[in-house]
Amino acid sequence: MANITLKQLKAFVAVARTQSFTDACTQVHLSQPALSIAIKNLEEEVGGALFSRTTRAIALTPEGEEFYPVARKLLQDCDAALDDLNQRFAMNRGRVVLAAMPSFASSLLPQLIREYRLLYPRVSVTVNDVIAEDVVEMVRQGQVEVGLTFDPGRSEDLSFSPLFKDRFVAVVHPEHELAKHQDIAWQALLQDDFIALQRPSSIRLLIEAKLRQLGMQVQPEFETHQLATIGRMVATGLGVSAVPSLCIGQMREQGAVCRELHTPVISRSVGIVTRKRYPLSTAAHSLIDIIQASAEMLAEEVKLT
Repeated sequence: MANITLKQLKAFVAVARTQSFTDACTQVHLSQPALSIAIKNLEEEVGGALFSRTTRAIALTPEGEEFYPVARKLLQDCDAALDDLNQRFAMNRGRVVLAAMPSFASSLLPQLIREYRLLYPRVSVTVNDVIAEDVVEMVRQGQVEVGLTFDPGRSEDLSFSPLFKDRFVAVVHPEHELAKHQDIAWQALLQDDFIALQRPSSIRLLIEAKLRQLGMQVQPEFETHQLATIGRMVATGLGVSAVPSLCIGQMREQGAVCRELHTPVISRSVGIVTRKRYPLSTAAHSLIDIIQASAEMLAEEVKLT
């Protein structure tokens, strides 16, 4: 059965339906010799005659009668599969699954998805809103095709395409003394009660590593798992914090204000993570094209104005 071809199946179904080699030739666009060879080869593959031929008529053998609905179903399934594939390549159907760290998912991603859906309204989009470390792992495990997160560093199995630099900003209460300044030094920020993400957050580890190089140390008074919680705690007057500029909008919504942060300036590349050696779907390629085309706009969006 492994050597049965679509050409043979089409020839068999056409002859069975029309009970005429002449009419079947017209339907499958084959010459009569070519049609006869296709039927002969099919019968050799299955091990017996599928048609009973007389000088006046062509009829299915009992085995041919049994095989006829099966052959029709095989052709229908093949046509349906090819049509679905064609629709997917034409972006008239399909699905793309991605993962994005919350700061990106809640700020920049909705507009990008809106642009994508305007172009491809029949392609569904599934977003996994997970922490930066989980974005990388989901891409690595093949659970998603596209990840939007910080640069994961050199990797043998992942590719990273940078979009923009995400610079850390200070988060303070609107009435805090530091809020009067347009920019704040880390040394001044750390004089107040500091609110930090819990380890092993990559944000927490990056801040600690950069400050350690300058002889500074983060000693949090409060720790939490969520950036949104940091914003609310600062707005309540519990302390100060530092977050990626992606979170500026979120901090403002919580009632806190953000200021430039320097000495040192801490930044990290944000971009697209995909798996090496694994081809992307047409739907994923198209989404990445839209994201990359918007890189300059994204960089402007995360600036502190």
